Amino acid sequence: MPLPLFALFLAAFAFGTTEFVIAGILPDVAHGLGVSIPFAGYLVSGYALGIAIGGPFLTMATRQVSRRTILLALTTAFCLGQVACALAPSFASMLVFRVATAVAHGAYFGIAMVVAVGLVPQAFRGRAVSVILAGLTVSNIIGVPAGAAIGGLWGWRTTFWAMTVVGALALVAIWVLIPQTKAEPRQSGHLGKEVRVLGRQQVWTSLIMMLALMIGQMVPFTYITPLLQEVTGLDAMVIPWVLLLNGVGATLGVFIGGRLSDWKLMPSLIALLAIQAVTLSILYMVSPYPLAMTVTIFVWGALNFAIGTPIQARILMWTADAPSLASSLIPSGFNIGIAIAAVVGAALLEGGYGYRSLPVLGAVALILACVVAILSAAGEKRSGAVPPQAVLT
Repeated sequence: MPLPLFALFLAAFAFGTTEFVIAGILPDVAHGLGVSIPFAGYLVSGYALGIAIGGPFLTMATRQVSRRTILLALTTAFCLGQVACALAPSFASMLVFRVATAVAHGAYFGIAMVVAVGLVPQAFRGRAVSVILAGLTVSNIIGVPAGAAIGGLWGWRTTFWAMTVVGALALVAIWVLIPQTKAEPRQSGHLGKEVRVLGRQQVWTSLIMMLALMIGQMVPFTYITPLLQEVTGLDAMVIPWVLLLNGVGATLGVFIGGRLSDWKLMPSLIALLAIQAVTLSILYMVSPYPLAMTVTIFVWGALNFAIGTPIQARILMWTADAPSLASSLIPSGFNIGIAIAAVVGAALLEGGYGYRSLPVLGAVALILACVVAILSAAGEKRSGAVPPQAVLT
């Protein structure tokens, strides 16, 4: 891995960990801030909305600024956000600090992908993007379980202090390794032209599939710790290892999804969506059984990221002539789904449904996504449309 890409990977790892680690320490955070676990779940939806709404605005507003400067500013904001969360005196302040960090998160991934493809020859651009995405999956393998374990041993506030250290390392790496060169082009072009790509059916149907995927993933995952404790009966110190296994599955899923995308994108995507709907149904059925539940969580994690890769590839393919917008569409779409999932999950729990019911909603969402994928592929075949050419910068 080229060293500049490692710097981008490390910051992606930090942002990914702080987004998802909250699931591993949610009961402790809820207790520490004096709120219920379902209400604490709004920390997940608030963060996701910060990415989805604030990220694209910040990305587009800073198009004429040096990308290296933006990356340094966003990583600095991450570090300050972790310190603020570690010191948060109340749920309201914690939510504000999380949302502020999330805006930086949303802008970071869009800009980092553009920088990454500018650092390598054109033939290696796909691999460069995969390095940034790998930061998210590795955060699930290492960051989330480690953060949950740290929180379990020394308190949830210590988790955010640890994240501050990781962010500081990423900041130094970006400062030292990312060059200020023409590889970081200043974006130009009319914003309206980029917005029009949203009208392409391949784009908006992919975003619908993305929303459904995140509901299937995050409705159960947001409350995975209490689900494993209260329904499966696992000890709190075992749960980080289950999360680790989920992260291993996610990393395998990225590579599997990448290969399937290069082979036959839409047939693979349709098949994966159908299989994930079945997996979520199995997750519901085996949730009282520790061994079966652990194995199913591994498969579920692999499929989540295997599906995410072709969806992202399809969006990038059909927005190749609008690179700035495309770079912010992907994290926005995913995180709108995460926000919806956290809110819906909280509503189900507060409505009297148990943690075990959460995978059922996910299965329904994946079935709908599969139907959308089938209709979209059929429409694309009938129209004979071809993807646009990339804009060279």
